[in-house]
Amino acid sequence: MSRSLEHAVVLGTAALVTFVGTSVVIRLAPKLGAVVQPSDRRVHEHPTVTGGGAAMYVGVLVSLVVATRLPGFRDVFAGSSEALAVVIASSVMFFVGAVDDLRELSAPAKVAGQVLAASLLATFGLTLFFFRVPFGGLVVLSPEWATLLTVVLVVVVANAVNLIDGLDGLAAGTVAIAAGAFYLYSQQLQKAGLILDSNIAPLLALITLGICLGFLPHNFHPARIFMGDGGALLLGLLMASATLTVGGRVVDQFSGQVYFFLAPAVIPILILGVPLIDTVFAVVRRAFRRGGIATADKDHLHHRLLRMGHGHRRTVVLLWAWTALLSTVALVPTITGSGDAIVPFALSGVGILLVLLLRPRAGDQATIDSATL
Repeated sequence: MSRSLEHAVVLGTAALVTFVGTSVVIRLAPKLGAVVQPSDRRVHEHPTVTGGGAAMYVGVLVSLVVATRLPGFRDVFAGSSEALAVVIASSVMFFVGAVDDLRELSAPAKVAGQVLAASLLATFGLTLFFFRVPFGGLVVLSPEWATLLTVVLVVVVANAVNLIDGLDGLAAGTVAIAAGAFYLYSQQLQKAGLILDSNIAPLLALITLGICLGFLPHNFHPARIFMGDGGALLLGLLMASATLTVGGRVVDQFSGQVYFFLAPAVIPILILGVPLIDTVFAVVRRAFRRGGIATADKDHLHHRLLRMGHGHRRTVVLLWAWTALLSTVALVPTITGSGDAIVPFALSGVGILLVLLLRPRAGDQATIDSATL
């Protein structure tokens, strides 16, 4: 079996298991009381079942088992505990989110569960090795700093994905685009010999893409089911894990056949641009208002686009397009081996445009227009 076919098998397994599993969850969720009612904090108008993260979680486990049977992924599992680390951390992260979906946890309890999952990930060997200081050198991390930075990255990315899970299909589609781009990027690094075949990042990106594709048909507007915190936090952990094993493992600076300063660390951030930008905006906004950082509001990027008059589907597609644009900015120099100098300017332009379009306005209303396409 060729390498491409093996990758297609893993992708197809993740998508199929998640798609079928989501159909099962849709039938079982009402019996467990996993139904989200409309409220002032939400934009949906009808009771909708939640818990789609359970199907995603099963999709991850089954895909990893299938990958262990494929020769092309033998090096990923041979003599390494990283796959086990992902399974254990994913299980804890999903459990924390699932409990929150059924009976709302306090913010400290929820963060404590995320920290536990991230700590287990680091304990079982999936951590940063290096940290590249902006405009400085490469720092080899001590075990203590490696664990700390690993935990911080996992918690930030998990919450970033959770924050954008406010519209039907938004989180699943955004992460699907990001995971697909990250898979292509990690493949380029493998071809250049900068990460080994034993690196788990391409496999994690592939599985993440698959479970998102399997879930999206049930979740696009009008959604039949939500992924819930169980799904959003799981996706965040998977993306953070892939980022750790690329950005924190590559010693050489790389972009195509030429060097690009900070590329291993910057490109994952670009690919995850939309949820990370939304997280920064949310923290600054809530701090400015002297409210709790965990306090929910309706001023996320998707809420602002809705208030501009975009319908539900159009808002989601626009944010998918932002993710695709940021991913393209990152990938074109990597694949073509040219155009590195354009990246900082393109990123700055995208950032400025985003701030101009979505900056807070004094006259913003708390009520969101529920118009749809």
